[in-house]
Amino acid sequence: MKWSNSLSSNEPETGSSRRDFLRNAGVLIVGFGMGGGKLSAQNPINPTGLVDATQVDSWISIAADESITAYSGKIEFGQGFSTVQTQLVAEELSVPLNRIKVVFGDTGFTPDQGVTSGSQSTVTEFKPGGLRQALDTARDALFQLASQALDVPPSALAVRDGVFFVKGGDPSDQVSYGQLLQGKRFNLTVDSRTVPKNPSQYTVLGTSVPRIDLPARTTGQFQYIQHVRLPGMLHGKVVRPPVVGATVVNVDRSSVLSLPGNVRVVVKNNFVGVVADTEWHAMQAAKALVVTWSGAATLPDQNTLYLWMQQQPSADSFTVNSGDTDQTLAQAVKIISAQYLYPYQMHGALASSCAVADVRGGGFSSAVTAKIWSATQGVYPQRDSVALVLGIPIADVRVTFVEGSGCYGLNGNDSVSFDAAMMSQAVGRPVRVQYSRRDEMASGESYGPAYVVNLNAGVDRSGQMIVWTAESWSLTKGDRPNATTPGNIISGALAGFPTPPLIPGAEAPPKTFRNNGNAAANYVNGVVGGNPPGGTGTVPSQRVLAHSVASPFFTGPLRSPDRLQNTFANESFMDEVAAAVTADPVQYRLRHLSDPRLIAVVNAAAAAANWDTRPSPKPGNAKSGVVTGRGFSCVLYEGNNGYSAMVAEVSVDQATGVITVTRMVASQDSGPVSNPDGLRNQMEGGALQGMSRALYEEVKWNVDPGAITSVDWKTYPVLPFGVPLPTIETVLLNPLNVPQMGAGECTITIVAAAIGNAFFDATGVRLRQVPFTPARVLAALAARS
Repeated sequence: MKWSNSLSSNEPETGSSRRDFLRNAGVLIVGFGMGGGKLSAQNPINPTGLVDATQVDSWISIAADESITAYSGKIEFGQGFSTVQTQLVAEELSVPLNRIKVVFGDTGFTPDQGVTSGSQSTVTEFKPGGLRQALDTARDALFQLASQALDVPPSALAVRDGVFFVKGGDPSDQVSYGQLLQGKRFNLTVDSRTVPKNPSQYTVLGTSVPRIDLPARTTGQFQYIQHVRLPGMLHGKVVRPPVVGATVVNVDRSSVLSLPGNVRVVVKNNFVGVVADTEWHAMQAAKALVVTWSGAATLPDQNTLYLWMQQQPSADSFTVNSGDTDQTLAQAVKIISAQYLYPYQMHGALASSCAVADVRGGGFSSAVTAKIWSATQGVYPQRDSVALVLGIPIADVRVTFVEGSGCYGLNGNDSVSFDAAMMSQAVGRPVRVQYSRRDEMASGESYGPAYVVNLNAGVDRSGQMIVWTAESWSLTKGDRPNATTPGNIISGALAGFPTPPLIPGAEAPPKTFRNNGNAAANYVNGVVGGNPPGGTGTVPSQRVLAHSVASPFFTGPLRSPDRLQNTFANESFMDEVAAAVTADPVQYRLRHLSDPRLIAVVNAAAAAANWDTRPSPKPGNAKSGVVTGRGFSCVLYEGNNGYSAMVAEVSVDQATGVITVTRMVASQDSGPVSNPDGLRNQMEGGALQGMSRALYEEVKWNVDPGAITSVDWKTYPVLPFGVPLPTIETVLLNPLNVPQMGAGECTITIVAAAIGNAFFDATGVRLRQVPFTPARVLAALAARS
């Protein structure tokens, strides 16, 4: 049987193909080859470094051997994204999982999809303009080709394992994807009219396909960024200011001249680094290099940080303001008020950040080109910003994602990439930079910001809330780097690029309800102007005002940025209001909720935990010894990232101040579940990380001399190995008639409040400041009388 098609030739006669570019990249990674025939069906690399996301061939290729390569601008950093995207390809194209390879985060090869953040990667690939739409366009085109090949209408065809056959026809009348394409490109524009498979018909998505990356991880074969090696590669180490805000006065290069390892010193404004033949030589040179630094910037006293924050100039914004809160508070039968405090926290990645850069050329003979291997969460923003740092066009920079230690946010991965690039440019050789633990914690990553949240609520005679006000102060400096602001992160700022200053300004009336950062609690109705309610609650009188204050330290997104801090305050306070009117915490929440999906997760968590319906605190608990309690918390994470609720059960040793979390029951609704086991992984991991942040984590510093003192795991404790772990139970809600939502940041958002509320249930004492350390617990218990 013969057939024809209109697809164009797969490999251009001239220019570099994606396959060739990968093969010739010169990367040596033990056990991992970057070449391979599976990439043979791709477009040539665009000399501008841009990938046309409107073209099907930018997203998907099918080789003659039936193997399939998909391209995603998002990245996998341990959250299971690669497995779900492989499932997506298998589902939409009806092919076996073992034929599929997904390439993530490589400028010039994968589409520019910005930063992998906010648990929006799966959402991005499933929605219009993402990978799914390209797959569906390819699927529809393949149906047309198969219709021509088998001389039947498309409606008469079915496909299984990438092979078309005629429904009810001769079994020998079949043709495969590889036979149809013959190693050629689709040459098609992504069609916005394509119809994805209905979730009710899923056979691959919606199932617990095992993580495709776990075998290599668990057997020690997985290749992380720390394993990247290049021919002729040197090693670099950074020499950071010893105190916050110090600048370079003098660098004595002669102080390392006699050291072995061909040491070279690299200085760019206040960036200082050393390069040597080996890691050991670079470490010794960094210790020996004599640098004269200026004095430190003036830091706030940590003991009075939260008061200081409320006294600083700020940029202000309203989330909602009904304009009547003062009058409604005056009418309330009872007013409840509280203040909640949240510290700076770190990502605390288990391994320190690492990058490799190869910057070549320059002078009269050739243009400068840069190749960077980085664990950045955004290869295109990294490319655009590092191009500015190096002073070269973005078309001459290629950034390839290689997975590093998981972090869920802005740890040192972007800064260390800048460091490696600047050192490589200075010495003209490939340079690998890996931070020490101190480098990472004190001057590598951007911290999650500290928060102050003041809350007030008023209730009527029936105990119903009629008014809710919130006023918060948070600290900000920098953000993720991009094409115009490499100074958003530490290395860019040290190299001389300005960090955009915070500009104080008065609040303006909101025009729409946008609950960024979950500043507004679940219980307000979110009515702004004449718009329909945007919130999930029923309270009509509402005012939510946020003040952004200039931070002395660099800040950036840390898993559940701002949402965790605000939800800790909002959900703790809701518990206080329930206690003030002697109501059960779950039932009182339900009285003030209007969103059926949030109501559903609340009921699901309470039912799974066999919730003991009664007011808090627990009656009969003694004021000494070990006591137990249960607490509740819930959230709709910023409107597009899932609904979640949690019951936490704790025991409290009132003699030592130690809180032990014994059980956590979490429910979640993030729309159609792509991989149930993967979602449970995210919920369980979020629960444990949230427990660590609630009980242990706080960045510390001193005013004199002005240095970060949290520089290792002793001075920045996290959930330690060996402590009793809670039983974690998960309940997945799986509505199939709604869009996919984010999932990875929901559970962590509600942990601190659930634990704090459980502590109150056990002891009758409120904990309003994170972390809940034994010293803080004992102080709160001592004040009880």
